[in-house]
Amino acid sequence: MAADRDPWLDNTKMVLVTLVVIGHSWGLLPDTHFNDWAYDFLYFWHIPAFVLISGYLSKSFAWTPRHFKSLLYVLVIPYLIFEPALYYYRVGLGEHEPGMLYLQPHWTLWYLPVLFFWRLLTPILKLHWLFLPAAVIISLAGGLWTFDWFMLPRILGLLPFFVLGLHIAPRHLRRLDDPWVKVAAVGALVLIALLARHTDDWARTAFLWYDAGYEDLHVQAATAAQTRLSVMAIGLIGAFAAIALVPRRAGWFSAMGAATMNVYLLHGFVVKSVKWTDFVVWSEAHPNVAFAIVTLGATAVALVLASPWSRRYLVWLVNPLGTWERRRTARVRTPRAPTSDAPPSAESDPVPLPRAGTALPHPGAPGTTAPTPPDAGDGGADPGFPRAAPSVERRGPESPR
Repeated sequence: MAADRDPWLDNTKMVLVTLVVIGHSWGLLPDTHFNDWAYDFLYFWHIPAFVLISGYLSKSFAWTPRHFKSLLYVLVIPYLIFEPALYYYRVGLGEHEPGMLYLQPHWTLWYLPVLFFWRLLTPILKLHWLFLPAAVIISLAGGLWTFDWFMLPRILGLLPFFVLGLHIAPRHLRRLDDPWVKVAAVGALVLIALLARHTDDWARTAFLWYDAGYEDLHVQAATAAQTRLSVMAIGLIGAFAAIALVPRRAGWFSAMGAATMNVYLLHGFVVKSVKWTDFVVWSEAHPNVAFAIVTLGATAVALVLASPWSRRYLVWLVNPLGTWERRRTARVRTPRAPTSDAPPSAESDPVPLPRAGTALPHPGAPGTTAPTPPDAGDGGADPGFPRAAPSVERRGPESPR
């Protein structure tokens, strides 16, 4: 039920999905040292944080018909709809899009198939904590392959963060609320920001995307594996630091955490629309002002797409089958109108339709509101929150994709 939702988790999901929009929107900016620095700082830790929380929310996923149905409704169907929609929208704007549709996810939609495969493996990965070091080995070895169907490099490369999320208990996350941890978190993020100023001296921005094999990065396997391990360690520290600073109190912002799917699936259309305006040319002459405008504008886009209006009227877009099933169930439960001329009694008053964003029984079932992520114990409904999707726009070295 909505009243049982953890406001801290909702705040965390909303913060991270807002950072997804900001990171993608920074692709509109010119390449300057400051813009590249900010981009590297963000991408060191916000994708690992997103994956970690997704794992935490997936820990109760099981091989049951209900959970398989939820995967179909919340991951597969949106991917089948939005992957071609965003693909052809970008092509219509003049962008060249290599890769086979569906088999090679484009731009923001990579997280849906990746999370789909992670969740299918969840019942195995959560059996023992030894799967965590095994996931690190798999991530390091995964760079040896360049096969990229369904974004296999990211399935393997980011796996340790997902497995860690599966094995984190609520009591572990509560320790992040200790005052000394928050002070340390600020210091950790400052150190990562300083380190991000010199990313190209010891790594490359492409390492932060986890989307390519070592051969595609033109780096020797041993060196690349060491670099990936360092990047993972920095990402882990930054992820916990950022999560520790998220407020725990409920409010209007935590209520928006129920609509992260709206933000994730729809923000790409806004970003690409802006790219083909005169703003991109204008930003070349005003890089500092453009950075502020893009950052604030991206935040506003995330808030609008997560607003009550969006949750009410856009739910059909992000989860058509689940919404149709929920509405059909509500109609079946509505009693027929009385046939006599007497006014209906209180018992015969029709049951009002639940508003979009209102949780129904059995959270995480396909009939629940699409953008509502599951509680930590549900493990099946929402992609976590897109769910942070990294940009493949250039901010430093080009992605080999």
